[in-house]
Amino acid sequence: MNYTLHQLQVFAKVVQLKSITKASEELYMSQPAVSIQLKNFQDQFEIPLTEVVGRQLYVTDFGMEVYKMSERVINEVYAINYKTMAYKGHLTGRLILSIVSTGKYVMPYFLSEFIKKNKGVDLIMDVTNKSRVINSLQNNEVDFALVSVLPEGLKVNDEILLENELYLVGNRHEKKPTKPITKSEINEMPLIFREEGSGTRFVMEQYFKKHNVRVRKKMELTSNEAVKQAVIAGLGNSVMPLIGIRNELLNGDLKIIPAVGFPIKSKWHLIWLKEKKLSPVAEAYIDYIRKNKSNVLNDHFSWINKIPSKK
Repeated sequence: MNYTLHQLQVFAKVVQLKSITKASEELYMSQPAVSIQLKNFQDQFEIPLTEVVGRQLYVTDFGMEVYKMSERVINEVYAINYKTMAYKGHLTGRLILSIVSTGKYVMPYFLSEFIKKNKGVDLIMDVTNKSRVINSLQNNEVDFALVSVLPEGLKVNDEILLENELYLVGNRHEKKPTKPITKSEINEMPLIFREEGSGTRFVMEQYFKKHNVRVRKKMELTSNEAVKQAVIAGLGNSVMPLIGIRNELLNGDLKIIPAVGFPIKSKWHLIWLKEKKLSPVAEAYIDYIRKNKSNVLNDHFSWINKIPSKK
């Protein structure tokens, strides 16, 4: 046996994501490079670690056993690095977050200075939909989660970061009404939805249900970026969080359509399990948030109140 730490890391990432393509993206490697490392690792075992059926990659029982041991080895290597930094008086460890996809417009600004000041902290952040975020939190796989809708039936601590406003939007060619459009007019609009499990989709549907608005769904897309491009292309209207459309509003690609009952308001919540014992890194991070939240809001989110089309 002559496998390397790098091969263990590549194999572990492929197992976690069940995809060479996704592993290559997370590891910042080309797909061929990941495939080569995976093959070189596999060549050292007579028993298959993975198998491909159709186009889906599966991990064998033996592969899962090797993966579990690989994870222990990788964690021990991290521990050596963290211990070295700790002896130098630095805060060390991993900070693990899971955030809803629209949260990518929020969370980096609440992380950047903390990570810069603490070189011994490694950040792991999964950007996914609301359902997977809640699952990872419930399974105690992460330190914190960022959501715009608090989970039901789960006891969590909650730190509110900022307000989340959702508006009805159209593209640059849509004529802006002289007065807010009514709920009956929204009924006639072809609307573009996010996928099931999305926080934006949940807030949107709750609003329509509460106000007895029966909308005509035009299409369903799996990312905020895809929805933006569809609206810009004129495929329909959508309800979108202001935080994710700043540039498109400023350059005129999108416009806010005044509508009765809008904006829909929620809040961005940083949450963690009530019974969870936070690591020193997680404790330091939540302390940083509480002390620096107002500065982050002033430095990076004051533009929210300056968007002319909101008025």
